[in-house]
Amino acid sequence: MKIDLTNKVALVTGASGELGRVMARTLTQCGARVAIHYHHAEAKALALQKELPRSCTVQADVTKLDDVVRMRDAVVRQLGAPDIIVNNAVIQYKWKPVLEQAADDYRSQFESCVLHNVLIAQTFVPAMIVKKWGRVIGINTECAMQNWPSQSAYVAGKRGMDGVLRVLAKEVGAHGITVNQVAPGWTVSENRPAAGRSDGYLNAVPLKRWGTDQDIANAVAFLASDLAGYITGAYIPVCGGNVMPTI
Repeated sequence: MKIDLTNKVALVTGASGELGRVMARTLTQCGARVAIHYHHAEAKALALQKELPRSCTVQADVTKLDDVVRMRDAVVRQLGAPDIIVNNAVIQYKWKPVLEQAADDYRSQFESCVLHNVLIAQTFVPAMIVKKWGRVIGINTECAMQNWPSQSAYVAGKRGMDGVLRVLAKEVGAHGITVNQVAPGWTVSENRPAAGRSDGYLNAVPLKRWGTDQDIANAVAFLASDLAGYITGAYIPVCGGNVMPTI
């Protein structure tokens, strides 16, 4: 048994970032043709494209409908209509307490978490409906369950995203499309090593190790495959047990 995405086309938003590029690499290793989305980091996207056969790069602001439509047309022209969408892009900002956080930061998180997922669904899912097969995978966060001080804008955006994707799962399931979320914990990646990180965080993790970018990409690849064909509407933490959804 293996994850086989041969003849599938995947789009990863924010694919030039720390987690996104490992997702793109992993989906490629599973046989998919991958569209590498970026907003500003063109050089990183082009460098990644050189690594990956059967790939292309596409630029877009995923909070703008015209950009998303243009991105879809570019992907279809170069690789074909995507079967797999990984909504990974998010706007970064400085976390502050609720009483100090700027209103624009809440707007940015709504746009990059909620509106991003809505526009991608509206633009790419119709082709999946025609094919009677599709995978929509949103990258959420363990923070959505933790609600720690200073996380309010991020948590608000990600919890809104969670609501959109759960509703979408119910709306498109009859067409053979699954909609799921992967929720990373504090993750080690190429440019974000474990050195210097808080032992207090690690002490709370039952598996007693840092998660890696590959751990996140593995979960994405599983959900993208036929092995996860009867899983939809799920929020799956990949955080070593630091948060555990309950029944």
